[in-house]
Amino acid sequence: MNQTSQVVVIGAGIVGCAIAYELARRGLNVRVVDRREVGQGATQASAGVLAPYIEAHDRRPLLDLTTRSLDLYDEFVARIVEDSGAAVQYVRTGTLEVAAGPDDMGRLRGIHAACVERGIAAELLDADAVRRAEPQLGPGVRGGLLVESHGFIGVAELTAALRRAAAAHGVSFQTSAAVTRVEGNGAGIRVETAGEAFACESAVMAAGSWSGHVEIDGASPVPIRPVRGQLLHLGWPAPPLRRVVWAPDCYLVPWTDGSVLAGATSEEVGFDERATVAGVRELIDATERVAPGAGNASFKEARVGLRPATPDQLPVIGPSAAVPGLVYACGHFRNGILLAPLTAELVGDLVIEQRLDAALDITSPSRFGAC
Repeated sequence: MNQTSQVVVIGAGIVGCAIAYELARRGLNVRVVDRREVGQGATQASAGVLAPYIEAHDRRPLLDLTTRSLDLYDEFVARIVEDSGAAVQYVRTGTLEVAAGPDDMGRLRGIHAACVERGIAAELLDADAVRRAEPQLGPGVRGGLLVESHGFIGVAELTAALRRAAAAHGVSFQTSAAVTRVEGNGAGIRVETAGEAFACESAVMAAGSWSGHVEIDGASPVPIRPVRGQLLHLGWPAPPLRRVVWAPDCYLVPWTDGSVLAGATSEEVGFDERATVAGVRELIDATERVAPGAGNASFKEARVGLRPATPDQLPVIGPSAAVPGLVYACGHFRNGILLAPLTAELVGDLVIEQRLDAALDITSPSRFGAC
């Protein structure tokens, strides 16, 4: 059975939902198709940290993208909350990146210099000052860097609100439907699943780690591989952490309910989505080294996601060279939450206005051949 939409978005993670919402609020008829329920891939295993000067301080193209996207976040969240009527936990109290050795402090000085160069408020802290900023830090911490503009967002709440906001603008969601093939059909695009097909003017490939497994007529598969990330949800003992703490081997994200997300492993294990004893042990040990009081935390759950990574650690955003009307928006690795607002804006401008933003020179799929 053929069904018709102006745009089919392949993938219902945070990136796919953000794109669907953006396109629909700008007037298009949009359908989202995914093999899973909304937000149940890598998105559900994200801690929601918004910290470009931690994630990308030494990778200038990615830093430019992530800082630009962070600048969009206030308006992005406000609009989604208004359109959905749902609350979203969104906190910009900064991040505290800590050093456990002399080499770490040297790296933090470099990040601090990058912040100063860009006019970003940041403060280097010595051992005494870092403990005043966060009293729960362990004795191995020698200093830190406080970046005030950083923060975090409740990913599950954001995804649910995006779905509601998108639906309010007419987006339909079809889950349990794995897309197997995309092909041009002259007048538009045909998107196929095992049981049905969708005709559309444009399609957006936002299927995360599975993006390279969809057959694209006449195109090479986009080189995206899964990297497993395990994340712990802990019931934190009092007193609570004051802000996001980022250490060499883990990060800790404190929630208003008193719990903490501790992450994350980075494992090259293919499409294996199991939580493992080794992964959980690694995170528990790393968390206790940073904050010894974590030993008294309760264990709520372990979450697992497959993060979509590319060979050059940059996302793939832009038009297909092989199928007119197909747009890629995948390969965001650990930055899908942070880059969602910018990705949605770039794709919206491309699909609706045929405008190629300069950022697409960096993220174009053509860098990997005839994708």
